[in-house]
Amino acid sequence: MNSVDEVSVEAARLGASEPKGVWTGERYLESLMDGRRVWHEGERVSVVRDPQFVGPARYLASLQDRQSQPPLRDSVTDASESGIRTSLSYLLPHTREDLDRKALASHAWMETTFGLMPRLPDFMSNVVVGLWDFRSRLAKVDRRFAENVEWFYEHARGNDLVLTHAIGDPQMDRSVSVKDNPDMALRVVDRSSDGMVVRGAKQLATLAPYSHELLVYLSPTYARRDLPEHVCWFSVPTNAEGLSLLCRPSMAGRHPVVGDLADRFDEQDAMVFFDDVFIPSHRVFLLDDAEAAFEGFWHLNKWALYVGQIRFHHRLRTTLAVARLAARAIGVDSFREIRSEIGEIAQYVEISRMCLDSMLRDASPTDYGLWAPGPTLAMDTFAAQVSGRLTEILIKISGSGAVMQSSASDLEAPLLRDLVARYMSGCGVDAEGKAAVFRLVRGLVGTEFGARQHIYELWNRGDPVRNRMSLADAIEGIGDVERAVLDELADTSMLSDV
Repeated sequence: MNSVDEVSVEAARLGASEPKGVWTGERYLESLMDGRRVWHEGERVSVVRDPQFVGPARYLASLQDRQSQPPLRDSVTDASESGIRTSLSYLLPHTREDLDRKALASHAWMETTFGLMPRLPDFMSNVVVGLWDFRSRLAKVDRRFAENVEWFYEHARGNDLVLTHAIGDPQMDRSVSVKDNPDMALRVVDRSSDGMVVRGAKQLATLAPYSHELLVYLSPTYARRDLPEHVCWFSVPTNAEGLSLLCRPSMAGRHPVVGDLADRFDEQDAMVFFDDVFIPSHRVFLLDDAEAAFEGFWHLNKWALYVGQIRFHHRLRTTLAVARLAARAIGVDSFREIRSEIGEIAQYVEISRMCLDSMLRDASPTDYGLWAPGPTLAMDTFAAQVSGRLTEILIKISGSGAVMQSSASDLEAPLLRDLVARYMSGCGVDAEGKAAVFRLVRGLVGTEFGARQHIYELWNRGDPVRNRMSLADAIEGIGDVERAVLDELADTSMLSDV
């Protein structure tokens, strides 16, 4: 930011509306009717009216209502200094007890949503916690960046903002750099005392059409830019002039008679186009400094990555429950091989639980003061590794049941009802109950929604190969073990070249 008019920046900060605290469902839906430009299959849509968006919007609204009422309210919100209720997702963990409290709140959210909505607002709220903690590092680049972060934290917390982030470059020709094609990455094209103008695109903004604002920064893959104008962190309202969202084909709203998992949990993914979008100075958090951007990514996500592991743990528990229900519905739950497969999922549940507990026990203050969980890298690679195995096990248990089941309409058809009831019932369960269980199986493994869940587990924590490569050198004390092996176990006379 060059020659920033600090008086006007401070005025912009102070001009923000009074914080309103946590949402009600009705107020949340109203907030999405703000003129945002959301595109879907060639048409501009309203996310609160379009049949393929309204289901998840209403489900998110129902969660807002639930956080405003007992019993969930006391688990996920707290009264702020000003008296309004704010989300514990935004709580700054100054003590170990604060961190434990945040973890319990995340468990409450993920249990409520069965681990099937990876980008719940809880995730990005914790990224903002990381941004706040990193502010002293940003101050070394420019003290105004730290001041802007402090404003944004209070703005997001006080208004319980639903956020998304946009951190990746568009998937174009990855064999060339931004020097060869500037459109490969978002960049700053103009700067003034009031702010800056950005042009380009970002992917993959999950939850974007249902969010209030976007937090833009850089994944480590793209942080070390060749050109400084491509290094920028900022926040921007979803309805900003010149900003458009192009959503992938929706998975929701396709089965009006019997809703499926996507009708609640399809959080959407979007390309974000910035057609010369103006970003006011008080919303800029970093410019030009590639090393700070690289370092910052890992710090911003210390808390969110742990939240992601809590979510995966509850997805594992949901998968285990569905596997047990499916096996019991067709009378194979006592079969030795099936019990072994179910036990494998239970093993993953327990590994996840123990690792979550361990990461909290390993918590410590960061260099900047807040308490953060221990590293998640091993569990990040584990989640990517076993996600596909969950699908294999559910398919193996279910067999053809994952494909062929009756629908509610079949059971209502006079000429079909008796045949379905006679030939499509299960073990101790009628045809309707059996079909309900196997619709869950199909939703998890045999639909676009299920496939997207697996893709998310593979890639949302970064390249799994790169993560394993990093983990190979991250084990504490492994060098000492290598020396002990050579000194005490190996025949060193044979290892002169080691």
